[in-house]
Amino acid sequence: MVAVRTCIGSRRRAPRSSLLRVVALGEGLVVADPKAVMPGRGAWLTPTVEAYELAVKRRAFRRALRLGREPDTSAVLEYLRRLPEVEPIHERQIDADERTDTTEQAERLMDN
Repeated sequence: MVAVRTCIGSRRRAPRSSLLRVVALGEGLVVADPKAVMPGRGAWLTPTVEAYELAVKRRAFRRALRLGREPDTSAVLEYLRRLPEVEPIHERQIDADERTDTTEQAERLMDN
């Protein structure tokens, strides 16, 4: 089973592995946690500048991280700008054969 999280910027649900975790350090600084291992309350963000800008516009960092004031998120923006440009992956339709294979795999796992 794939862990699914919601991006605080775009509000889209995606697999945890495709999102970037951000963590508040103290009360005022938010940093990227690419390995998703830092302690503390985290939030998930699609790793694009567009999603970051939406999160800032919606004041989502403060709300998701339960902070008392607007945090400094410049470290997250710098991290995102250093990432290589990736072509967006569009959701594709899953045909019936793929669904059957997934169901069969799940049944085999449950039999063990």
